Amino acid sequence: MISHLALYDVVGTPGVAADLAHIDTPARVTAHTGDAELGAALAGAALVVIPAGVPRKPGMTRDDLFNINAGIVATLAQGVARYCPLALVAIISNPVNSTVPIAAEILKAAGVFDPRKLFGVTTLDVVRARAFVAEAAGVEAGAVDLPVVGGHAGVTILPLISQAKPRVGLPPATVAALTARIQDAGTEVVTAKAGKGSATLSMAYAAARFANSCLVALAGGEGVVECAYVACSDAPAGAPFFARRVSLGPSGIAASLPLGPLSSPEISGLDALAGELAASIDKGAEFGRAWVAKQGG
Repeated sequence: MISHLALYDVVGTPGVAADLAHIDTPARVTAHTGDAELGAALAGAALVVIPAGVPRKPGMTRDDLFNINAGIVATLAQGVARYCPLALVAIISNPVNSTVPIAAEILKAAGVFDPRKLFGVTTLDVVRARAFVAEAAGVEAGAVDLPVVGGHAGVTILPLISQAKPRVGLPPATVAALTARIQDAGTEVVTAKAGKGSATLSMAYAAARFANSCLVALAGGEGVVECAYVACSDAPAGAPFFARRVSLGPSGIAASLPLGPLSSPEISGLDALAGELAASIDKGAEFGRAWVAKQGG
């Protein structure tokens, strides 16, 4: 489904492009490096995936990444506004709870913000939830599906295990332990890598899955549903961004799906995440507005 894969970074792009160009698909691969080539990378893009930024190290939270990654996302969002304002934009750069609002503010300032087309990629939370719950239930990996809502950091990640299909019937203590593990799974990987990186392989899989869903939707495919962190007006506690199940179509989000019935622990989890999620959103939005003002409007 890809005719042209354009790669952009501040350094090292030609080597990655050469590597990818050896894969036997029809996609044309091009490399673009540095500010002067950002326009060429983005021009005419239908889907922009932004994984740029520094990885977490032991002891770091996603918020610790904010000062570095926030500027990167703002710069790339400005490029999207200039060169491909109709593209679907999928942001992976952490902290997603803040970087997506940053991008929204940049796009709003340029007059091209479309809430149907901006996504924070939370697919890794879903992938982890499916893997961990399937393991606990003693069923085949990938056989369980369930939504993960809220945000993409710590307590803001809320797996709705009560809605798992097929139903798994796990004891409350097991559900609580699984919820905690899903919320802290990123740190689990950072610790296991002992300072040599964060989740990259599982994230690459999750990003590819979400990107593929976007491409299927852009091509007119039906029934494409993913969880994503998106702008919304009907989220619990009035949060302007919230991770939820969305149906995708050629113009981006075709519909936001209802949360559905929640268990008592999930209702409590929803209450617990509200304050942290709101603070992260406000932090990102404030950075975005300040960045726009610094750029001269």
